[in-house]
Amino acid sequence: MTPSLARHLLAQLADAPRGPLCVAFSGGPDSSALLHALAGLPRERPLRALHVDHGLHADSARWAAHAQAFCATLAVPCTVLPVRVDTASGLGVEGAARAARYAALADALAEGEQLLTAHHRDDQVETVLIKLLRGAGPEGLGGMRERRPLGAGELWRPLLELPRIALQDYVRQHALDCLDDPANADPRLARHALRHQVLPALATHWPQAAESITRSAALCREAADALQAVWRDAFGRLHDEATGSLDAEGWRALVPGLREPLLDHWLHDRGLRAPTGAQRAQILRQLDARDGRVPCIRWPGVELHAWRGRLWALPAAAAPPADWQASWHGGTLALPDGGSLTHDGSLPAPLTVRLRRGGERLRPAGDRHTRELRDLFQVGAMPPWLRPRCPLVYEDDTLIAVADRWLSDRGVTLLGAPGERLHWRPAAEKRGVSSE
Repeated sequence: MTPSLARHLLAQLADAPRGPLCVAFSGGPDSSALLHALAGLPRERPLRALHVDHGLHADSARWAAHAQAFCATLAVPCTVLPVRVDTASGLGVEGAARAARYAALADALAEGEQLLTAHHRDDQVETVLIKLLRGAGPEGLGGMRERRPLGAGELWRPLLELPRIALQDYVRQHALDCLDDPANADPRLARHALRHQVLPALATHWPQAAESITRSAALCREAADALQAVWRDAFGRLHDEATGSLDAEGWRALVPGLREPLLDHWLHDRGLRAPTGAQRAQILRQLDARDGRVPCIRWPGVELHAWRGRLWALPAAAAPPADWQASWHGGTLALPDGGSLTHDGSLPAPLTVRLRRGGERLRPAGDRHTRELRDLFQVGAMPPWLRPRCPLVYEDDTLIAVADRWLSDRGVTLLGAPGERLHWRPAAEKRGVSSE
């Protein structure tokens, strides 16, 4: 017999760490049942709610107002978090909304606060099936973790063992006024097809399908946790803290059961999305590229480069405009890719800064020969993804400095020796990717 929602929460709270509780409250039936049940228990810990306003629907402001009104009836403080969903991120509207939602929730959590979500067993079943259809390994097939760090606190899903029907019964019993998100009825979404077509068909032939799937998920989670100790040890050997890069051949030599979760951990740690199975296969193929080529594998929001025997991952960035240029009087100049060029001093006359257009040449101070820019980049080991973004400093039509790396005699006279008073900070470094 399924325990009541209140009894289940009491049992969960008895074993939970002490600390304030916060509910991710959408206003839908599941989160309404969770918040109402928690508010009805003895208040032994502070309790509040967070409502994320995605701004994607004409009624989103009304939904936010409903959330605040519902919480007011329970004497539970409610904070509305407006977010901007990047619909051009390549994640799809659903994925982009999720990313924006969790980023806002993470920022809003206080130290040691536990964020409770209303994910239940049926949600877990859908998650596992979606991961299975995407070709996931043990980590993905383990489904949603009950707990994981989030911001300054922790994300907690205390209802993963309860079926959806337990929350629906609670909503009916207490006649709760809940919102109906139209996205739940959108047939274009993968979860809609699973919920309304696939799972009912499975239950017809395998009545215990939900229990069996969640049991398999638990076993996969245990397997993934056991493997984690092994691939984390490998990660320590393959990862370079200074550059954030990964030993490409060492990574490829791992068996897939270690290689894939290690890659996912590396990317997620950098705030980047993991690749699909097809993209993983492409990475392996591109590692066999001929000498002189610098493979780049892209997927929504990410570009992964294989260069000098290592893998480098950074957020995808649009190519800067080739005809960009700016008059520079010294101080800090914002570059079109989000980077900056700074000179610690004043200039006797304005200089011109522009980007590479091809054919540039410079004779570095102290060098007897004039060098092509491509040769300087190769000898100086400048990462290929930075070369189109490297600022070039001109006096009239004469190139006198290539960022802060190479300066002509005239460049040294005006700007100082390389790295002395002139400083280039690429956007990649701001995003956590070293240019070294």
